[in-house]
Amino acid sequence: MLKNTLCYLKFSYFGPLICSLPALATIITVVYSLLFDLDGSTRTHCGVPNFLPTVSACISRRPQCYIWRILIALHAAPRFLFAPAWYSYHSQVYVAKGHDLYTFLTKAAIFFYIVENFMLVVLSCVSSTENRAIHENSFIIFIVCSWLFMLTTLYLCKMAARKDLQDQKSYRLKKIFAFFNLACFSFATYLYFRHNSYCEPYVYSAFALFEYLTIFTNIFFHGTLTIDIREYAAGMVRTDLILKQR
Repeated sequence: MLKNTLCYLKFSYFGPLICSLPALATIITVVYSLLFDLDGSTRTHCGVPNFLPTVSACISRRPQCYIWRILIALHAAPRFLFAPAWYSYHSQVYVAKGHDLYTFLTKAAIFFYIVENFMLVVLSCVSSTENRAIHENSFIIFIVCSWLFMLTTLYLCKMAARKDLQDQKSYRLKKIFAFFNLACFSFATYLYFRHNSYCEPYVYSAFALFEYLTIFTNIFFHGTLTIDIREYAAGMVRTDLILKQR
């Protein structure tokens, strides 16, 4: 550590904490809705019985929306710090065949990562009851960028072919979480349209369950980034200008 470093935090330490905040936000808002707002959070246009609320329904109601927004804000801001560290991590690799493609995909992955994080903030701040169009469009961009980031990241890891055991573990976990994320979202989409078409009892609750699984698999995928950048740290450093003025 440099002498002019005032303090620093390794991503391997505070990264898992940052990644756990959206999981905590999901659990708290859903549990609160189940305990104190079950009827309101599970009510649909069909009027059929349900026992699980969707996250979108939870965060559109008070006080759940405030809990969700606070925890997502605490999560999203530090996540922007992950982007340059993760870009540096991939930029250190030289791929003999297709290095230009590798460099382009690294930049593309960072772009998808930043847009996904920004859209998470937007859809969290604007609920479906406040402005349905903004909320839905933000979610669509969020999920598309999430998938593009996952797929691009998997391809980058395959191209890099790192030999370190921790990096190989991270790659295996990424493949598992990406597969289950896509599968869970596919089931959730099917159940969503089935509920709107047939208004069957408890289909909305099944949709909510797969929505939870989609959220958690997304969180777990991003959690593997803390393995990739485990040797990186964010810190506060006194600049040369300040040192010269002393």
